[in-house]
Amino acid sequence: MDESHRFEHFRPQVQPAVASKLLEFQLLGLDSVSEQELWDFLIKKKWKKIKEDMKLYEIIQEILSVKASDYLNFATIEAYKASEFSMDDEDELKELLK
Repeated sequence: MDESHRFEHFRPQVQPAVASKLLEFQLLGLDSVSEQELWDFLIKKKWKKIKEDMKLYEIIQEILSVKASDYLNFATIEAYKASEFSMDDEDELKELLK
């Protein structure tokens, strides 16, 4: 199991902080972010390298300190990684230039 998933057992306890962050995102116009997408950001980016003895309050503090711009940068990069877009396909290139 990947070390960054050590916080998975804290998920029910920190769910109110995650919900609060999602509400903040909604106020900023990011309505489409789901709880799972935010959790994936935390696991893959924020907690990629974690301290050995993080306390629950530190985990909550990190959740609440997530900036919308950090999440958007992460989501954009993930979308590019998952994309099947290729500049070699002339039809896709024409579609992009419309």
